[in-house]
Amino acid sequence: MGKLSTHVLDISTGQPGQGIQVELYEVGINQKKLLKQDTTNADGRCTTALLQGSEFRIGRYELVFAAGDYFSRQGHAFAEPRFIDRVTISFGIADPAQNYHVPLLVSPWAYSTYRGS
Repeated sequence: MGKLSTHVLDISTGQPGQGIQVELYEVGINQKKLLKQDTTNADGRCTTALLQGSEFRIGRYELVFAAGDYFSRQGHAFAEPRFIDRVTISFGIADPAQNYHVPLLVSPWAYSTYRGS
């Protein structure tokens, strides 16, 4: 059985994104259900898998990262509304036997992701 994990890298400093709130949602046809909330540690990672075991199943999901709050705590001054605020990554799990690692590489002005394992 696989698992879902994430981490955040602040690409403006090359350092892990510590203290970023992460929310995981399961996305249905007409609803979103909050499954888990966590905060990244000093390594920019959630301390446990976001999904694993019987919770890790085929479906559509969203990870939401409070990146704007993180950058404000780092001393960045922003005009309101912030350009990068809450970063939402929508993705699907097609094979629960595999690991899905969904990292966020983020700066105050851009972000990217990829599927790791």
